Amino acid sequence: MTAPLKIGFLLYPNLTQLDLTGPAQVFAHMSGSQRHFVWKTMEAVPSDSGISLLPTDTFESCPDLDLLCIPGGPGQNALMQDAAVLGWLSRQGAQASWITSVCSGSLLLGAAGLLKGYRAASHWNYRQYLPAFGATIDEGRVVRDRNRITGGGITAGIDFALEVVATLRGQAEAEEIQLLLEYAPQPPFDCGRPELAEPQLVERVRQRLATSVHSMQGHAAKE
Repeated sequence: MTAPLKIGFLLYPNLTQLDLTGPAQVFAHMSGSQRHFVWKTMEAVPSDSGISLLPTDTFESCPDLDLLCIPGGPGQNALMQDAAVLGWLSRQGAQASWITSVCSGSLLLGAAGLLKGYRAASHWNYRQYLPAFGATIDEGRVVRDRNRITGGGITAGIDFALEVVATLRGQAEAEEIQLLLEYAPQPPFDCGRPELAEPQLVERVRQRLATSVHSMQGHAAKE
């Protein structure tokens, strides 16, 4: 019998819930897969939406993963120099077949040294920091460079996960999952990317994110 594909998500306090739960919902329907939600302890982890998430494994108990996935979120600033987190990412990244992220999670991959020489996506407000970690900015919604697959901001996580399924299980299975989830987005406003939005709107959103951007500037400057 073929061993299941072991998919591991990093949990951490104040992660962006949809960065994780969007892909996790897609992968829940992926054939021959097993999901692990990993943090330092087994205590519930609060997300930025107020929903708490339960780990299934600690860094010590987590098996060797086939696919590593890192969500983004405000809480990642506290992890950019966290030796335990970066050490676990480095160890898993050294043997995993696929290294992936959603949103600003790509910067945490970068901090662990896992994006040097790779093209990568990130949330539009944070992708400017990718070169500080040796990565090349790609503005695509989902970017694949060899065994690295990275998604853009937040909702791109669903597109990202469907691309992963198509890559590993074939387009037919990915299409089945997309239809099962009725994933056919029709947003009410055509402003979901900065190049589509009015400049004033882009600036207002940048102001909302100013605190986390300032923190990321500090981490990038240290690389």
